[in-house]
Amino acid sequence: MGSSLARWCAAAGGRLAAVTVHQRHQPAAELARDLAAPGRPVAVVGVDELDAAGCDLLLIAVSDPALDATAARLARRPLARVALHTAGSRGASALGPLADRGAAVGTLHPLKAFPHVLSEPAAAAGVTFAVDGDAPAVELAERLARAWGGVPRRVPESRRDLYHLAATLAAGGVVTLLAATERIAAAAGLAPEVLDGYLELARGALAAAGQERAAGGSFAAAVTGPAARGDGATVERQLAALRTVDAGLAALAADLARETLRSVAARGPLSGRQQELLSHLGGGGEDGGEEGEEGGGGDDDRHDDRHDDRHDPGGTLC
Repeated sequence: MGSSLARWCAAAGGRLAAVTVHQRHQPAAELARDLAAPGRPVAVVGVDELDAAGCDLLLIAVSDPALDATAARLARRPLARVALHTAGSRGASALGPLADRGAAVGTLHPLKAFPHVLSEPAAAAGVTFAVDGDAPAVELAERLARAWGGVPRRVPESRRDLYHLAATLAAGGVVTLLAATERIAAAAGLAPEVLDGYLELARGALAAAGQERAAGGSFAAAVTGPAARGDGATVERQLAALRTVDAGLAALAADLARETLRSVAARGPLSGRQQELLSHLGGGGEDGGEEGEEGGGGDDDRHDDRHDDRHDPGGTLC
């Protein structure tokens, strides 16, 4: 993620001052080389060597578990005016050691998967960026998001865990379900080409959910399938077949069928057939049984400092 955001900053007119990594490696050197301004080389230094004094922004793009230790190390170094981290599940307080040293701290988390470096800022168009923190940090985070064509949204620290869990379900969770369909198809002896059909089916379902959302409705309005219709005979026959080849996936499918019916119930009363199926699946009635069950590309363990000029010249990011 860090390498992508650094390139977006540079494309918006910013200047990269330094790249800081836990270990020197080729991607960091490539980033420094690619974003060096004429006559202004970009330093590649260790975390304990960084001098960010004079920079407008210190952007910390490390994995969530690495954030505390990284913040503690950076707090011993000269700091930029503002420090932002990109960890989705953590709030601004994770940078408390930097705040104690006088930096304005905040968050800038893009709701986007980064399976590899995304060099073009066009990849940020329409992307939601979760921000929170001190007023100067939030102001800068919002300016960055808008400069890239994104949409900043305030997500307070108290809601970060659920926010990030939902993000994980929307991205990795969807891909996990596609991987599950791949296993089921293999168990059924289907030709590999059938997977292309499942992928197209998923695209269509997501497009329908997007249309419902654009019309002011709920994603749940696009739910289809035998469970949504209350077709208990089909659901049980399919679950029984899956249990014979993969009991774990059968349990997952039953949980998903139950959640499908709960989504339908959230939009209006269930029919008799739907309620009967929900009870059969262990979900209880409409008013009960609410049991049931959110960077990649090597950037997660990297810390990038750089600057975005957004639209006013002269800024420097470390």
